[in-house]
Amino acid sequence: MVKLIDGKAIAAKLETRVARGVAELATQQRLVPGLAVVLVGADPASLVYVNRKLVKTKAVGMRSIEHRLPAETCETELISLIHALNQDADIHGILVQLPLPRTINANRVLDTIEPTKDVDGFHPVNVGRLSTGTGGLTPCTPLGCMMLLDTVVSDFRGMQAVVIGMSNIVGKPVAMLLLERGCTVTVTHILTRNLSEITRTADIVVVAAGSPGLVRGDWIKPGAVVIDVGINRVIDADGKSQLVGDTRTEELGHAAATTPVPGGVGPMTIACLLSNTLEAARVSAAMHHGAKVAADMTSAA
Repeated sequence: MVKLIDGKAIAAKLETRVARGVAELATQQRLVPGLAVVLVGADPASLVYVNRKLVKTKAVGMRSIEHRLPAETCETELISLIHALNQDADIHGILVQLPLPRTINANRVLDTIEPTKDVDGFHPVNVGRLSTGTGGLTPCTPLGCMMLLDTVVSDFRGMQAVVIGMSNIVGKPVAMLLLERGCTVTVTHILTRNLSEITRTADIVVVAAGSPGLVRGDWIKPGAVVIDVGINRVIDADGKSQLVGDTRTEELGHAAATTPVPGGVGPMTIACLLSNTLEAARVSAAMHHGAKVAADMTSAA
C-alpha cells in the first residue's frame, strides 16, 4: 500500500523550528521578524490563503503587517507601497498575493521587491541564484516539495525525475532543485507528446499541471515517489465541491509514496514562507551587525 506523506505533520515540525528561531532572534538580537502581506482586490481564494498566512505568522511569534488594497488600485500606487516596505527596517519579508488585477503587470511589481525581502523567491535575482546554486531565497512550494521528498528519499543522486508543469512558480524551480541534488530531470507539461511513457521512466514525479486527475496509475512505475502539487476544485457526482490533485491517488497503490490533496504540499508552502521570512530576518540582522562593526572600527580609527 502506498505511503501517504503527511504534509501537515511535516509543516508543523518546521513551524516549531521557525518559532524557536524567532524566539532566539528576539532574545539575542532584539529583533522580531516582520512579514508584510499585500492583497489587491478580494479574490475569494486569495482571501482564504492570506488569512491562513496571517494566522500562522502570528502563531510563530512574527509581526504580521497586512495591506489590503481595493481592486481599483493602480500599478503606480502598488509599486510606491512596495518601495516604502523595502525601506522599512522592521519589515523583513514582503509578499504580494497573486493573482493581481489584470490592469497591473505582476512581473513589474514583483521585480520591485528588494531581493533580500522577496520571501516568495520570485525576484529575478533569487531565480538566478537558484539556477546557479549560489543561495538566495527559494520559492516556497518547490522548497516544500523537496522537504517532503527528503522524508522518503535518502539519496537523490542518479535518480530519474520527471516534472509535469513548467511554471516559474513551481515547475522550473523544482526542476532546478532536483538537478542540484543530482537527479536526471525531464521537464514536461500537458502538451508534451507521449507524456505517460515519459513518466513511466521516473523514480520521482512532481506534477504541477493544474489538471485534475491528469496522472493515472499506469503512468507511474512501481516504487516511484509522486509529489502532487495540484489543487483543483471540482464538483463530484453528488454535486458537492471538493479539492483534488493532479493525480488519481486511488490508483497509486503500487507507488512507494505520494502526497494527499489536501494535506500534502499545501501546508508546506505556508511553513516554507515562514522559514524564508526567518532567514531574511537573520540576514538583515547579520548585515546590521556588520555595518555596526564597520562603523565602530571607523570611529576607533
